[in-house]
Amino acid sequence: MDPEFGSLTDRLRDEAGDGPAYGRLVVTPDSEELAAVLTAPGQPLWARELAAFRLGVAGDRRAFEALVLLLNHRDPERCVSAAYALTRLRDPRTPRAAAALATNELRVAYALVPVRLLAALRAPESVPALVTALERRLDPEDPHWRVGVACAEGLGALGDVRAREVLEAAVPHPRVGEAARSALVRLGRGQP
Repeated sequence: MDPEFGSLTDRLRDEAGDGPAYGRLVVTPDSEELAAVLTAPGQPLWARELAAFRLGVAGDRRAFEALVLLLNHRDPERCVSAAYALTRLRDPRTPRAAAALATNELRVAYALVPVRLLAALRAPESVPALVTALERRLDPEDPHWRVGVACAEGLGALGDVRAREVLEAAVPHPRVGEAARSALVRLGRGQP
C-alpha cells in the first residue's frame, strides 16, 4: 500500500467513524462511484477528500477542483494529501492553481504546502510565483516566515538564476536568511 494512502485512510477512519461508507470508498475500484461523491450534495468532507485522493492518484482529472480546494485547507494534513495527489494527477492546471494559492496574501497562513508543491512541479509558473511569495515575506517581523523559508528552499532546488535578486535580499532576514544563503550556493554564487 502507498504510505501516503495509508496515512490518509488512518486519519480519515477516525473522522468517518470506520463505517460501511468509509470502507466502501477505501476499496471500490469504481471511478464513477468515487466521482459521484465529489458532485453529490451533502457528502462529508472526509468522503470528498478520500474520493478526490483516490481519483487524483489514478490520474482522473475529475478530482482536480476538489484537490485544489483541499490544498488550501486550514488542516495541514489535508493540504499535504492533496499536494501528493495533485503531483500524481499531472493536470496542466495544477501549477497555475498552486501559484495562485502561494501568492494569495489573504490565505498566506495556508500557503506552505502550495509553495512546496510549486517547487516539486518544476513548472514555468514555479519560479515567478516563488519569487513573488518570497518578496512578500522579507519583513523581519512577518509572522509567515516559514513560507519564506519554503520559498527560498524551493528556489534553491529549482536552480533558476531569476531568483538570485530576491534570495540576496532575503539573506539578512533573521529566519529566512540561512535558507536563502543555501539557495544562493545552489545557484552557483559559491559563498555560504
